[in-house]
Amino acid sequence: MEDCFICNKHAGNIEAAGVMIYEDKYVYVGHIDSNGQPNYLGHIMIDLKRHVPTLAEMTVEEAQAFGIIMARVSKALKESENAEHIYALVSGNSVPHLHLHLVARYANTPKECWGPMEVYNWKEAPMGDNNEVIDLCNRLKTHLENNQYE
Repeated sequence: MEDCFICNKHAGNIEAAGVMIYEDKYVYVGHIDSNGQPNYLGHIMIDLKRHVPTLAEMTVEEAQAFGIIMARVSKALKESENAEHIYALVSGNSVPHLHLHLVARYANTPKECWGPMEVYNWKEAPMGDNNEVIDLCNRLKTHLENNQYE
């Protein structure tokens, strides 16, 4: 799919923020990219590698891989980054290639900023440049490698 942002990202035609956190034959996990602007640290993307638009088109094997990595990355965000809550969101309105947003909510986030996109309204939200995103990605990657959950 040459017009698909996610397919192009996986083909190496588009550079995104950070580095790969996890990859297998079904899924790719990385940090959201904010087009050179500071990123909300802990906004993770899980992309299904095969080009399908919604959750409904996944195979059983893809769904299993997707669900397991969603749980593992959520746990890594809590344990490695001290997130107190993890939001999960699948929209598909802008990019018709299945991807899941995992968004960490940190301690002291005001209640009016609770929500997967509302955290961006927090004036003290943890924002970072690409070097900070790379550091976070590497911490999560190391955490996943060192903690095999059953």
